[in-house]
Amino acid sequence: MPNAIANLTPIPDELTDEQVLMCPDVMSTGFSGAESGNIKIGDTVAIFAQGPIGMSATVGARLRGASKIIAVSSNPARLKMSQMLGSDIVLNYKECNPVEAILDLTDGRGVDVAIEALGIQETFEACLRVVKPGGIVSSLGVYSGKLGIPVDAFAAGIGDKKIVTTLCPGGKERMRRLINIIQSARADLRPMITHRFKLDQIKEAYELFGNQRDGVIKVAINP
Repeated sequence: MPNAIANLTPIPDELTDEQVLMCPDVMSTGFSGAESGNIKIGDTVAIFAQGPIGMSATVGARLRGASKIIAVSSNPARLKMSQMLGSDIVLNYKECNPVEAILDLTDGRGVDVAIEALGIQETFEACLRVVKPGGIVSSLGVYSGKLGIPVDAFAAGIGDKKIVTTLCPGGKERMRRLINIIQSARADLRPMITHRFKLDQIKEAYELFGNQRDGVIKVAINP
């Protein structure tokens, strides 16, 4: 297999495929949001969007030492799952203004790190508005079209706010480290797998996932 020495890591015999299924994609991307955000012990973190990547960012933020994690989504089932995976406070943006709510929760100070895990203008801008002066916006979204930075949200450029972007770090060493996290029971992302299909049912699986029916989060395809 070409470049196997650079990209492939053996799965320990005691781990199942489902335990490590998220490592090469959503786990690596979500964790990188926490890593690039340079979360420190005691930080308050806001994570906008709780799809699989946002949930992985939630787990990563907890591992990095965040003392308060605020998760934002509109899907009640995903907010419930987010709490199970480590978020402390969940906000449904259909029921409240998340920017105002987060500023209230931090006594107007703002969060130390805001992670954007959706890839749209609204959530990117919200991250800028809730992060404190000197804080970090860690962006994981893949944006289309133009992405604007409002002057007021960016504190006219003098708020010392930093914007960093990351997407799915890969490679053999990265996978080894993520597998270590799973093997040591520091994280378990299997609850994200809400549906399982056989390979000959893959069209049905794509239809379910594409239309976000039945509370789907991630689908596992088995032989």
